[in-house]
Amino acid sequence: MKNLTLSFLLFLCAFTLWAQPKTVVFQTDFGLKDGAVSAMKGVAMGVNPNVRLFDLTHEIPAYNIWEAAYRLEQTAPYWPKGTVFVSVVDPGVGTERKSVVLKTKSGHYFVGPDNGSFTLIAESLGIQEVHEIDEALNRRRNSQSSYTFHGRDVYAYTAARLAAGVITLAQVGKRLPNEVVKIPFQKPVLEGNTIVGNIPILDVQYGNIWTNISADLFKKLNIAAGQKVKITVWQNDKLIFNGEMPFANTFGEVPEGQPVAYLNSLMNLSFALNMGDFSSKYGVKSGPEWKVKVER
Repeated sequence: MKNLTLSFLLFLCAFTLWAQPKTVVFQTDFGLKDGAVSAMKGVAMGVNPNVRLFDLTHEIPAYNIWEAAYRLEQTAPYWPKGTVFVSVVDPGVGTERKSVVLKTKSGHYFVGPDNGSFTLIAESLGIQEVHEIDEALNRRRNSQSSYTFHGRDVYAYTAARLAAGVITLAQVGKRLPNEVVKIPFQKPVLEGNTIVGNIPILDVQYGNIWTNISADLFKKLNIAAGQKVKITVWQNDKLIFNGEMPFANTFGEVPEGQPVAYLNSLMNLSFALNMGDFSSKYGVKSGPEWKVKVER
């Protein structure tokens, strides 16, 4: 009898943990100057006050869908399976663009407009299912006359219902083909003794330039620490930067103000000025239209 009771208690504990509401992580271009983010969180809490709410960032530059896509890819893999992300950078709010929930093969959920925001996460984590949000079922009550705040009325509401177990993924709405709208960009490739890649983002606090060239791909050039690399940068077809710099493990291995190539915290090739701002000095920015070539 004791064993039976113990087994039941263990089962009850496991079920309780499994049934606990999961986490919702918010990303927007709203900033924090007004009440928009707070309103979204209020809607989520209204669904279930036990849903855990966190912020990824609300400082995406206005309308910058590409940066939203990058911040999701940068962050999502570090969150537990089952986490629900709400990403609202939505210049087309109220238009015919679809509102979707994407479940990746990693078990993460992404809620928002299908406008390119899920470009990178779909590629890196893989698509398991995509469902279009049925707003007749998954929309905040009495919000049908509002056309410009889907982040509050549709996305926060749907995400919280999903995280709290009020609805299943199938109850979000009809299943769509396993694809999302994608923003074209230069994928990292090795061409002879040259690697071509993209500059997806800046290390904005310091003006460092982050590429999408992985450490493993960079190693194929057989460049040791201390050796020079040639870096060429274009914005579309316009040459922006052409120069050489040493590859090093730390910024301090070059004199102050000098350029250096290094591997960033995501183990991607990057370049910077030691104690300086590479982006401002040379006019190098980031986005899908930026291309970088790296040579020995």
